[in-house]
Amino acid sequence: MQRRHLVTSALSLVAMSVVSVVVHAQSYPAKPIRIVVPSPPGGSTDQLARAIGIKLADAWGQPVLIENKPGAGLNLGADYVAKSAADGYTLLMGAVHHSIAPAVYKRLPYSFEKDLTPITVVAIVPNVMIVPASFPAKTTAEVIALAKANPGKYTYGSTGAGTAHHLIGEQFNDMAGTDIRHIPYKGSSPALVDLMGGQIDFMFDTVASCLPHIQSGKLRAIAVATSTRSSALPNVPTLAESGLPGFDIATWFGLLAPTGTPPAAVNKLHAEVVRILATPEMKKQLAAMGAEPVGNTPAQMAAQIRGEIEKFSKLAQKAKLSIE
Repeated sequence: MQRRHLVTSALSLVAMSVVSVVVHAQSYPAKPIRIVVPSPPGGSTDQLARAIGIKLADAWGQPVLIENKPGAGLNLGADYVAKSAADGYTLLMGAVHHSIAPAVYKRLPYSFEKDLTPITVVAIVPNVMIVPASFPAKTTAEVIALAKANPGKYTYGSTGAGTAHHLIGEQFNDMAGTDIRHIPYKGSSPALVDLMGGQIDFMFDTVASCLPHIQSGKLRAIAVATSTRSSALPNVPTLAESGLPGFDIATWFGLLAPTGTPPAAVNKLHAEVVRILATPEMKKQLAAMGAEPVGNTPAQMAAQIRGEIEKFSKLAQKAKLSIE
């Protein structure tokens, strides 16, 4: 009799759990959603978050608010989301920078793998080496020759210490044998302002962030940092083509939620974002930014993050990058 009671109670708990999941899936979202962008307004992360946010709001009839929390090499915003309520209403527009952080920061207040749950990679954007239009060098070979003739004179900006653009700069110095000094910023937008103003000499940035300035003639694209050319800049060679074989670092952007977020919310978010990315309108919008839509599964995104953390740990050790 007691055993039958235990079995009945267990079945009741399972039934209640299933009902709870179904109810959550049906009711989510029941209030506004926040997408935290760990960088200032205007950069690639911000642009993609706003593009996806608008479409989610249209589809679900709930406001999707974009909240910029820049700082600490994009880790301030990531830490904030990692410690937020795991209810599906606070999300992170993460980026490849967060896969690099564990390799270069001695102490992080959160774990990118353990404290955040992947939803999907939204897009991949090539990185490009850019200089002011007035800069004398027009090719990678000319940049290298100029930097070697003036060691320590030139500077390159990045979106923050320990970010992909910092790592690209150090990889460039290592492979080219140059000494271009690193100047970290709190995001792409302020760095671009200083680049166009002549306060820094070079920058490695995503095509999405700097394309309008290249098209306007304020900046010149020297080379793309990925293994293949960018569809947005088809006439710009890759660094690998320009004398640095094997150079290949791209930037991805994707949505994550605090670990413990109900699977129903994660699955609903994943399905809707994938649907949005497949629409002709979104494909056209991303193409104009130089971005390529992805929309992989949470499991695929998690595997990608694990692989990148291992890859970037090796690169950081080789470049002797370490941040307190």
